[in-house]
Amino acid sequence: MGYRNKNKFVYIVLIMCCTACISSTKKNSERMNNERNQRAEGTYGYDVAFFAEKNIETIELKDAGSKACILLVPAYQGRVMTSSANGSEGTSYGWINYKLIGSGTISKQFNPFGGEERFWLGPEGGPYSIYFQEGEKQVYENWQVPPVLDTEHFEIKNQDSRQVTFTKHAMLKNASGTEFNLGIERRVSLLPKDTLASLFNIDLPDELDVVAYQTDNTITNEGSQAWTKQGGLLSIWMLGMFNPSPSTTVFIPYQEEGNGVIVNDNYFGKVPADRLIVENGIVYFKIDGKFRSKIGLPPERAKNLCGSFDSGKNILTLLWCSLPSEPEEYVNSNWGEQENPYEGDVVNSYNDGPVDDGSVMGPFYEIETSSPAAALAPGKSLTHTQRIAHIQGGRAELAKIVDCLFGLRLDDIVAKFQ
Repeated sequence: MGYRNKNKFVYIVLIMCCTACISSTKKNSERMNNERNQRAEGTYGYDVAFFAEKNIETIELKDAGSKACILLVPAYQGRVMTSSANGSEGTSYGWINYKLIGSGTISKQFNPFGGEERFWLGPEGGPYSIYFQEGEKQVYENWQVPPVLDTEHFEIKNQDSRQVTFTKHAMLKNASGTEFNLGIERRVSLLPKDTLASLFNIDLPDELDVVAYQTDNTITNEGSQAWTKQGGLLSIWMLGMFNPSPSTTVFIPYQEEGNGVIVNDNYFGKVPADRLIVENGIVYFKIDGKFRSKIGLPPERAKNLCGSFDSGKNILTLLWCSLPSEPEEYVNSNWGEQENPYEGDVVNSYNDGPVDDGSVMGPFYEIETSSPAAALAPGKSLTHTQRIAHIQGGRAELAKIVDCLFGLRLDDIVAKFQ
């Protein structure tokens, strides 16, 4: 075969291979689209098919003894996108931004992909913010989520059917000019039903559908200088995005002893009384995705267990986080000037709703927890642990769990905003 004929042959083969690849990709996308269409929206199976259709790598952790499963995306910092207590047909508990993900558009400022548990770092605002550059006015136009918390892929260190560990190295600079060389490690572990029952010291009868997982989130000072209050400190900040409804209420226990504010409700303007009730050691927060508002509990008031209840679907969500044994300081994430940069909140909850122009990002709601400020010497680490559980089933069985964990009547939670 002559040189020109050889080239022509190779060219034809390449064209055929490319055509075959394109055809295969198209067929695979069509197959996954058909599979998603066969699943009811709001189910876990629908969401698994959605990510497959968009060719986004996912990791599933599954419990061999039940239908509990969780879906993670390494490209989204190893976040838990959603979970199910009843396999593919079960309710999908996490909020997912289908429109943004489906568009394939990536913003340089922030990409709210969703996900029911994601890793972030604080503080967001103030003199030691890592979301604003030095000397910039802290307004939305200048707000920038660090790529390591938004668009950068976390590496998989190890995994099996029940757990996966992600790692990442990052360089950050705060609004005061302090540089941080840090390592991040995030381990996500699926918790069997009996393990959850033992950890929370509760009964979980067979008729209840349960999915639970624990995340151990660690930051390490990999630089040569200690992280100090004078230069600014970081904190681990975990955010969970869930689906709101008119029948959902977040309830957060608080320490009744002590002085000072019980709940900070001025993040986006004071929360109206018909949306926030504080009484007898519990904060009740109305979650409907129709009024943008946020609350937070300071370290003097915070406890390590809170939850939400959707009375329409009988879904009890529990969130537990590790708290220090001795009082410690927490970073302040409020934007702009601050009287005390280390007077932040430990537990937060956010209800989405329309902004000034009438647009809505979700709607979704969040429950958030933070670690203490990380004053770390070189080579030292701080770990913040969180557990999330979704329990769905009969009202009577759920009521027993709420009574056991919180000393509350489930019917009283349901009635707060009716």
